[in-house]
Amino acid sequence: MSEWEPVIGLEIHVQLKTRTKMFCRCENVWGEPKNTRTCPVCLAHPGMLPVPNKRAIEWTVKLGVALGCEIASHALFHRKNYFYPDLPKGYQISQYDIPLCAGGRFVVPGPDGDRVLGLVRAHLEEDAAKTIHVGGTGGRIAGAEYSLVDFNRGGTPLVEIVSEPDVRSADEARRFLQLLRQTVVELGISDAEMEKGSLRCDANVSVRQAGETGFRTKTELKNMNSFKFVADGIDAELRRQVEIYEAGGEVEQETLHFDPASGSIAPLRSKEEAHDYRYFPEPDLVPVEPPVEMIASAMDEIGELPSARIRRLEADVGYDLAYGLVASGRDRLYERVSGDRRAIANVIMNQLAATGVDPEDVNGSELGKLIAERERIPRAAFTEAVERSGDPGFSAEDYLGETAISDASELDPVIDKVLAENEAQVETFKAGKEGVLGFLVGQVMKETGGKADARVVNERLREKLSS
Repeated sequence: MSEWEPVIGLEIHVQLKTRTKMFCRCENVWGEPKNTRTCPVCLAHPGMLPVPNKRAIEWTVKLGVALGCEIASHALFHRKNYFYPDLPKGYQISQYDIPLCAGGRFVVPGPDGDRVLGLVRAHLEEDAAKTIHVGGTGGRIAGAEYSLVDFNRGGTPLVEIVSEPDVRSADEARRFLQLLRQTVVELGISDAEMEKGSLRCDANVSVRQAGETGFRTKTELKNMNSFKFVADGIDAELRRQVEIYEAGGEVEQETLHFDPASGSIAPLRSKEEAHDYRYFPEPDLVPVEPPVEMIASAMDEIGELPSARIRRLEADVGYDLAYGLVASGRDRLYERVSGDRRAIANVIMNQLAATGVDPEDVNGSELGKLIAERERIPRAAFTEAVERSGDPGFSAEDYLGETAISDASELDPVIDKVLAENEAQVETFKAGKEGVLGFLVGQVMKETGGKADARVVNERLREKLSS
């Protein structure tokens, strides 16, 4: 792969959480009984006319401002024509050559510096209905006995964000998507949950030889429903394309499906071009002309963006912790807690994250008191306290009375027992693989019911293993 350069562009679809759908007054909700949120407009009954959702336009402008896009003074809706059972009109109302938001940039902080990724556009459209494939395996159309359509989703406001082919690795694609998702959530315009389909991502993937300036044939990966699967799918497709070229073949332009269970890539259909959709301006809708006041209001509502916060926090806790805090949205809690910055970040990103406690429910002052005394509280008590930190009325004082075992004379017999029972790990440590020390510390903690002072245990183990 070192001789080949990945060339990746992402198409990210974000459902807006407006009260109603894009062009009708049906309630925009998730998880309702199938086909209960529909009307003659979103079911395309003859003679029904669309009416644009003002809030959806405002939120798209807000997103465009946050992404540094040029906001169009005069944007058009178009008809994107294709046939599929989830599209009752036979076309999708979308935007084409004159979208609301054009251009833009997105900064992806990395361990070696910032990467500035270009954006083509962010355009507003209506979502299609949801097709449910019954029978077969994995809910996919291949092998299904039959398919059903739930029209509740049809007509939901959807923003499609299209990047330039500037992404250069699967990991960078993952970080781009995670930070874009966090940006959207903080703007308050979407829940952006991949498992619910309110955030979806397709990836256009190609490779070229190092130093090559042109673009080769691209393929499109669709229907990837987690950050990990996006990265894994891109990696698998990059390997497939390199193998084809190195065997003397040519990559075909097509739409592909990535199966995360097997790691395999399978074709879905040939890749469409823009002309295949026969775009033309939507005759039932007037142009959209966002007023200056709408754009100014959007600018006033946008605070410090996630990418900037990563760089600000990095000085205190390092890149990895800063990225994790911001991408998960836990940095808001981190900034409410006083004390040792790295210790606080580690607890929030490890012990607290593992509990599933909502960071918004945590009293930052009490959590700070708990972390400050973490070395002298038995591990079991500390773990329980972190698990309860989101409870109403939580007080660190309830857990500060217990003291961890730190007396070497009390710990040494336990440590000697653990060393005697784990001779293989002892030899591994002495051979230079110090990572095994964590296992031995864990065994001592287990023997003491989590009451030993982990710092003292670590020190005593090292002394005994070095003697």
